[in-house]
Formats: sequence, structure tokens, C-alpha cells
Amino acid sequence: MYPIINKMDLTNSFPRSPYDMNAGMVMLPRTTDKAIASNEGTLGEYHYNCPMDQKLFDFLGTDEKVFADMVKEFNGDDKEIAEWIETEFQKTQEEKEEFNNKMRHDVPEDEESKKWLEEQKKSLGKEDSFTFFDNIDADEKRF
Repeated sequence: MYPIINKMDLTNSFPRSPYDMNAGMVMLPRTTDKAIASNEGTLGEYHYNCPMDQKLFDFLGTDEKVFADMVKEFNGDDKEIAEWIETEFQKTQEEKEEFNNKMRHDVPEDEESKKWLEEQKKSLGKEDSFTFFDNIDADEKRF
């Protein structure tokens, strides 16, 4: 087995933004980064197979183990992962756009999650519209 091309040590760096795209889908690069780190034992405080990763897996029709195994097989190479996704799951552009829009605008639905996100906004000094993706990017100092 060849070493992973894209080393990912999340104990001292961030995964890519949830807004970043591969194969026409948001979350895929971030989930790939976390799968690489999970495979290498360098996740730090991050969680692979978190609820947002699970939404990606549900959309594709796969699970965290299959995804992590394929990331490892393809040495973390985005192009090869995109080709696998396109071949294996065959999502239409319309399906991808619907998924992307849902993920980009995802906000809490239950009261506990709404309260948590409001607390995050305050602690990060953000007053404007705020989604789960915005929270991640603000927390990781992207804006």
C-alpha cells in the first residue's frame, strides 16, 4: 500500500471548509480530510462520522467504513475519490444541487440545537445569519 498523498493531521490544522466542493458536492472534501485523519489516528478533537458526515453518507448511499476504506485505497486523492463517487453513486446534477443547498442552509430545528448555535454565534462574535457551515468556518477563523 502506498502512503496517503494528502497527509492530514487534525491535531494541529483544520479540515477543509464544509463549503468546499469535490465531485460537485459540498462537505465531500471536509469529510475526506476527516477520513484521512481517522485512518491515520490524527483526528484530534474532530469527529469523523459526525451528523454532517452522516448526511453526506446518506445522500450517497454509503457509510463511514466504506468511505474511509475507499479514501485509504485512493490514498486520499481528490480526483480518484471524485471518480469513484461519480461511478459508484451516479447522482444527477439536480440531486447534487438540492443536497448542496440543503447542507449550505442547514440550521437547527430543535430548541436545544437552536440554543447551542445562538451561544456559538455570541462566543464567535457573529450577529448575522448563521448556519452550521457558517459556525464551522467562523470557529476555524475562515471569516
